[in-house]
Amino acid sequence: MNHEKFLKLVSKSIKINAVPQLVWEVISKPNKLELYHPFCESNPVENWPGSKSIDYVNYYNGLKLKRIFTDWIEGQGYDLLIGEENGKKSKVIWRISTTDNISSDLKITIYPYDISKNPKSVKLFLYIIYIKPMLNKYLTSVLKGFQTYIIHGKPIRKNQFGTHKWFSN
Repeated sequence: MNHEKFLKLVSKSIKINAVPQLVWEVISKPNKLELYHPFCESNPVENWPGSKSIDYVNYYNGLKLKRIFTDWIEGQGYDLLIGEENGKKSKVIWRISTTDNISSDLKITIYPYDISKNPKSVKLFLYIIYIKPMLNKYLTSVLKGFQTYIIHGKPIRKNQFGTHKWFSN
């Protein structure tokens, strides 16, 4: 994959006290984001499952992003492009790995799209002081939501781990 059209990556992982098969069952369900994503109001599906899957993330602040799945690796994860319907797309990679017989790691990596036509030095500055911290906060909330959902088996609440400037109201 050519990453030159993306900024540097932002990646977070979390240990989940569940076997990889259970983690996969949850992340590969249609409409699943409604269960554990703290900023997702709804997650309608256009096509499911597999590498031609398409769904939408409707955030609490009214933002609607389309997710187009490009790779579907049964039991391990998937790759997707996310963005506004006719806008630029960021690359997102979800992966499950085994840590021991009873737990897994869930890792989400985002390659944010290039946000401006500014010189590289300005882009890097914006990435370091603004984009990376915001995406780290976002990923932390999503992964905590997933972990909480696995532990308690109940959908998490809106903004359960705090609000987010980009996705909350």
